[in-house]
Amino acid sequence: MPDMEYKKATVGAIKRQIRVLNWSVVLILYALLLLIVRFLYVVLDYIPTSSMVAILSIVAGLVVVGTYLANSASRNAVKKIDEYSRKLSTLLTTTRDIRAIVYGDVLLDNIVDSLLKITEADAGAILLAEKDGLVFKVVKGNAGRNLSGVSIPKSHGIVGWVVDNSSAVRVDNVKNDSRFDPEVDKITDHEISSLLCVPLKLSSGTIGALTLVNRKNSAFTSEDEDLISYFADQAAISIDRAKFYEDQKIFEIHLTDILIDVLDNIITEKRGHLRRVARYSLLMAHAMNLSDDVKKRLYRASLLHDIGFLKLRPDETLSKEDYKAHSQIAYEMLQPINFYADIAPIILYHHERYDGNGYPSGLKGEAIPLESRIIAIAEAFDAMVSKDSYKCTGKVIDEDVQSAICGFHNALEELKNNAGTQFDAELIEVFVKNIDEDDIDEK
Repeated sequence: MPDMEYKKATVGAIKRQIRVLNWSVVLILYALLLLIVRFLYVVLDYIPTSSMVAILSIVAGLVVVGTYLANSASRNAVKKIDEYSRKLSTLLTTTRDIRAIVYGDVLLDNIVDSLLKITEADAGAILLAEKDGLVFKVVKGNAGRNLSGVSIPKSHGIVGWVVDNSSAVRVDNVKNDSRFDPEVDKITDHEISSLLCVPLKLSSGTIGALTLVNRKNSAFTSEDEDLISYFADQAAISIDRAKFYEDQKIFEIHLTDILIDVLDNIITEKRGHLRRVARYSLLMAHAMNLSDDVKKRLYRASLLHDIGFLKLRPDETLSKEDYKAHSQIAYEMLQPINFYADIAPIILYHHERYDGNGYPSGLKGEAIPLESRIIAIAEAFDAMVSKDSYKCTGKVIDEDVQSAICGFHNALEELKNNAGTQFDAELIEVFVKNIDEDDIDEK
């Protein structure tokens, strides 16, 4: 990481300069000692022996004291630089890490943990502005009872002042600060002495505050304030981004539910089909120990795999070409929407056949996305076991099959008969081994 390497190089250069300065002072002291000894040697015949010894003792003592003070100052400076370097290293690492976190609760926990590590505070909290109050989102350390979710008035105490004025506050003894409200101690069930509170600022305004109380062994320093203020600016951006991501996910969930309900109401023969396919697909994903990311993507794609039918007229008999167009239509509907873009290709290819005779692109074998191959099996199975399905004719398997293929065991046999041609044989084996008659849900 470039900024970390730059920090290490800078700290190393400062340490070297301090050591050079320290040895320079020592050399100067010893040079002065030699000059004084040389001078005393010249005037030796004119100074009593006792005076000579006293002068030399004083000079030697001054040199020793000077050397000790120089070394002590050097060690303290290096120690302070090491401590600052540690804090800065933690800050840089944490700042990098929180940029990658998109889940709000995980992000807030990570931020407070890092603050406690950097400052060695007894307790820390994040409060976010909501309506007319400041809500404790995360509280960690020795902060008494659990305050998560507790709200205080927006202009309450030092924290309220920080949010109102968008300015940091560092206090060695809060009881001597006119802005401190004793009721805070009662709320937190924790006696507060020293405090550092910095605002979480965005260009649109202050969204909350980071609060640290009771630094161990000493009060908070100006360095702590500078570091935490910088960190708070980065944290505010990450919190705002995480909120946007979570709002987007909520919007996606609601929009998906709306689209599914609309399709269920327009094409009654497919009512419940999307959710059942999603459930069967997840059953296979769990059996295959697929990653959580793949499972989430598969589930979302399963829920919307037939959404292209929304653009086809339900009151007209669909031609073969119309039917085949629905996956391409779904792709064109979803691909421009950023939170659906990752599942659009899965939906596009869910009617490809393993032998290459599917549509729309004639993909073959493992060139077909894994999630698409899974959905193809789940959809075919649901079409065969759902009595009200418009596909309960066998045509989902082969256009030439005329006899009905309904029922659990018949459906499994038909899937196995088409393993290696229409479907991935290995996935068929997984599905057959893990599906049970109790897993079928007609709702």
